[in-house]
Amino acid sequence: MEAVVFAVLAAGVGVGLLITIAGLTGRELFGPVRSDSLRGPSSRSLGRAAIAVAVGLLALIATGWIVGAVLAALASLAVPRLVGGKAARQQAITRTEAIASWTEMIRDSIVAASGMEEAIVATAPVAPTAIAPEVRALVRRLEHDRLPDALIAFGDDLQHPSGDLVVAALVIASRLEASDLSSLLSRLAEATRGEARMRIRVDVGRTRVRTATKVIVGVVVCAVLFLAIVNRDYLSVYDTAGGQVVLAFVGGTFALGGWLLARMATIDMPERFTARAAGPGAPT
Repeated sequence: MEAVVFAVLAAGVGVGLLITIAGLTGRELFGPVRSDSLRGPSSRSLGRAAIAVAVGLLALIATGWIVGAVLAALASLAVPRLVGGKAARQQAITRTEAIASWTEMIRDSIVAASGMEEAIVATAPVAPTAIAPEVRALVRRLEHDRLPDALIAFGDDLQHPSGDLVVAALVIASRLEASDLSSLLSRLAEATRGEARMRIRVDVGRTRVRTATKVIVGVVVCAVLFLAIVNRDYLSVYDTAGGQVVLAFVGGTFALGGWLLARMATIDMPERFTARAAGPGAPT
């Protein structure tokens, strides 16, 4: 019972330190709630949660440490994200380039089409693969929604700052007769490609940080597993309540270090610029 109380207190101290650091650095611990997150957990999230529970139970059975089980479960969730993420970064770059290409398609189609809706529909069969589902959904919405409303829903599907700028330009052009929409779309496409190039440069520049993170995590995990298998008596000091408190402190220290390493390797995205058509004072 005492071990549980100490574990809860240690976890509270860790959360308090994390909130304090986030407040001093001006960073958000949790981003804004996305509309798709309200639909319930995905199968991937449920799978990760099941793996974390299984790892925690195995650690509890093998060591008898409540704090160790909690740390093992959290590590099973954090380590893949800490040492991986290459596919997600590449996907972000690909989507950014796809938005630029689609913007250029809209620009070129407007010249030949009789209106913006026709230009958007014409891009659906040849839309870049990374955003093709969103573009097809936009075309389906145009069958029963007004163009501004369909475009705003399209921006929500993209969930991308550069996509919001393109959507805002198209929404304004659909309400007001834009005199130089083609030139504006050209500049937006160029800026979006510049963002993609920036992402590539930052990703290459932070490779050393990610490599160091993988080495540190690998050494720590291997050392813990080696001691637990070869020299279990060396870890018997953590069997007591005081040892559990120390283990929670050590685990919190490593968790803080891992979080800082992850922050160093993450690209901070600007706030999304979302066009609001139905807000008060919006032009009709």
